[in-house]
Amino acid sequence: MPIAHPYRDLRVIDARAPRFNQAAVGLLSLAGVLTGWWPLFAVPALQLALGLAFGRRWCLPCVFYFEVIQPRFGEGPLEDSRPVRFANRVGLVFLSAATLAGALGWGSLALVLGGLVAALALLAATTGLCVGCLLFKGLARLRGTPLSDTVAAFAATVCVDCQALPVRAHPPRP
Repeated sequence: MPIAHPYRDLRVIDARAPRFNQAAVGLLSLAGVLTGWWPLFAVPALQLALGLAFGRRWCLPCVFYFEVIQPRFGEGPLEDSRPVRFANRVGLVFLSAATLAGALGWGSLALVLGGLVAALALLAATTGLCVGCLLFKGLARLRGTPLSDTVAAFAATVCVDCQALPVRAHPPRP
């Protein structure tokens, strides 16, 4: 039984779920690059847009992960979902730009943008190195936004064992 409900507990996410989604986005984008058929970039863009706007239930790779894979292999480690959402927004912008470029007849630009998404999404899926997540974390540090306690605070509210653990308070921002 997972600690975090995949569709209601949106502050955290099973760390393997974004990797699964990145694999789907990366493979579809790679197919668009290899075939030169830019409309394929619209498919993962639409999925990212639906997931961001309406939640994980609207993201087909997410639903497949949470309904088929997670029940068989168990919940992975939980992580803060904010960097993942930011990375999805970046992917959406680039895939939308690739789709628009293709529609305007700028095929080379569409392939470059789609190829960039394919490369970064497949890198994240295979190694766990998410450039969009790193960008979010860097921007959060610059803004003084706390990141480290989201998972601990969530766990403390749902897990009896975790409730006994102290959750570190963040110092006030200057």
